[in-house]
Amino acid sequence: MLAQRGPFDVLLKRFLEPADRSTDKLSESLLRRLFRHRRLNADAGPCAEDPCLRCLALHLPRVRYFVRARRPVHFLLPAFPAKSPSRRKTLGPLPDRAEEVALDYLKDVCREISEIYDPGIRVTLCSDGHVFGDVVGVSDDDVSAYGAEMRDMLHRQKHYAVDWFDLSDAYEVRDYNTIRERLTVDYARSLEEVEDRARRFDHARSIFNGIHRFIVEEQVDVQPGLSKTKLREACKKRAFQVIQRSEAWSRLLADCFPAALRLSIHPQSPHSEKIGILLGEADDAWVTPWHGVAVRTSSGWRFMKRGEAEASGARRVDRNGRPSHYERIDGGEGVPR
Repeated sequence: MLAQRGPFDVLLKRFLEPADRSTDKLSESLLRRLFRHRRLNADAGPCAEDPCLRCLALHLPRVRYFVRARRPVHFLLPAFPAKSPSRRKTLGPLPDRAEEVALDYLKDVCREISEIYDPGIRVTLCSDGHVFGDVVGVSDDDVSAYGAEMRDMLHRQKHYAVDWFDLSDAYEVRDYNTIRERLTVDYARSLEEVEDRARRFDHARSIFNGIHRFIVEEQVDVQPGLSKTKLREACKKRAFQVIQRSEAWSRLLADCFPAALRLSIHPQSPHSEKIGILLGEADDAWVTPWHGVAVRTSSGWRFMKRGEAEASGARRVDRNGRPSHYERIDGGEGVPR
């Protein structure tokens, strides 16, 4: 049974009460199992340990839709755009062991859910590299090469529950500048509106500040000749463009996959319409496989920025003639095999 937390939860329970209690129970169990891997904001409170009705309310109807039909529950995860151009963070422009670790983590999540629901789940990785690669300093050629290797990795490692979707799947045109223009016309707010929202609303301003800070950090390596002041000013427009196109991409995905549930690589509020999802362990919430490297330690894999991994004494490991990951011996215990 769903736990009751107060009058609002009682009302929610009455509103969400389904005719088929077995479907509801299975749907709730599936969602709670996924929530074991939920990535939440630091102020999530008791919901971090025990998801309440409001945590479940936005997602249960969609999960029930798939469970009633005995189909894999479909999730969208905008992620895996391309490797960061900052070599203080990454080893190179192509996927490496960090992406493999993340995909293995997703495979484990899929396996956990299939233990209680035979059809399991399906995760579509919605790569947004071509959506804003030009804004963050990654060429379309590098984005395409990264995506091609990711597709190959999914096939080679038999990630049958995970598939791939990018901008080239949404539009028949193959010129990415033209596609980005189409995406903006079809789905984006104006830049003026995006900027106005950042001025007026705390949440929108917080998103802008985080993205702006992140782009400045990356562009320090790409444009080392600019002063910090000029770089910060130049990156403001880039940050607003990233927000504009990211929102447009989300709207396109909603059109293409109207029944799917939304995952996010970023920490979320426990009552958000998006479910923050872990891809592995990291000390910094902003470090992802494409903004860092995989470091193998005695306690398992961790994502770190390349510079931090090297500063910690980790040793680089190459595979097939290419840099792959790092290994760090902690306390003389060796590394896991």
